[in-house]
Amino acid sequence: MSGARTPFGTTRSGEAVERVELSVGALQVAVLTYGAILQDLRFGGLPYSLTLGSDRLADYEGAMRWHGALIAPVANRLGAGRAWLRGNEIVLERAPGERHLLHSGAAGTHAKLWRVEGLSSDHVTLAVDLAHGEGGFPGNRQVRAEYSMTPSSLRLRVTARTDRPTLFNAANHSYWNLDGSESWAGHRLQVAADRVLAVTDEVVPTGEIPAVAGTALDFRAARDIAPGDPALDTCFCLSDDRQTLRPVLWLRGQSGVTMQFATTEPGVQVYDGRDAVRPGRAAYEGLAIEAQGWPDAPNHPGFPSIELMPGEPREQITEWRFAGG
Repeated sequence: MSGARTPFGTTRSGEAVERVELSVGALQVAVLTYGAILQDLRFGGLPYSLTLGSDRLADYEGAMRWHGALIAPVANRLGAGRAWLRGNEIVLERAPGERHLLHSGAAGTHAKLWRVEGLSSDHVTLAVDLAHGEGGFPGNRQVRAEYSMTPSSLRLRVTARTDRPTLFNAANHSYWNLDGSESWAGHRLQVAADRVLAVTDEVVPTGEIPAVAGTALDFRAARDIAPGDPALDTCFCLSDDRQTLRPVLWLRGQSGVTMQFATTEPGVQVYDGRDAVRPGRAAYEGLAIEAQGWPDAPNHPGFPSIELMPGEPREQITEWRFAGG
């Protein structure tokens, strides 16, 4: 049986968007062809989605442009909109008045229509092509995102290829609230990281990598979190390079629902959602958890590389594993 495909509206530029529904056992997922967005995730018969979404495409073209989207070619920030690549500095396109490049700007895959290349009841493969020079990024690139499921887990496998040296650092930007509540207050968080990236007031890495021991950002043991205690827009450094898939973060709601988060990537950005407000809702509703390479890596020689080379395809895997409820 194939996954169900239904219309989800039309973009401002006139492109038709579809919603793809997948289901295995106690897990039901909906993915959009716009932005490869994880729009809805239901588990264990709960009457609410564990991830924050919207039923309106206009919201995703507006204030919710990052919610659930696959961010590429480069997630997070590139300082001053510039990056070093094989000894050459490349200048990337920023919006007027924007000092730094965030989530690839107008060239980002979060705002593109993806095509469906494979579909069944428990998986969908989406694809998008990125042209050489778009947004200032070199290379004709092919990006694929495969969502696949078991009765208690969802896996996202992203692959990328290029015909010339370029940069690639994808991330799913879903927001999570395991209680279906007005905020994530009372959730319990654990992160397997003993270092974080220090950043400026504009959340651009300074190059320093301080230890978390003795600080408010020490989540090596699970503990309760509350909005602002501590403030979170932080890259937790999991390793110095990509690894085989391993669990790196654990989140538990007051409902008893738990999410184990696994990735191949060397970093995970955790953002408290203070400014990510859905229409009609309040701040801190969901916690963004984004597996990725370290932000601004091309501008810091000691950071894990995000270079993508011809003939060397990149694979990034993120997996969400659910229990309880």
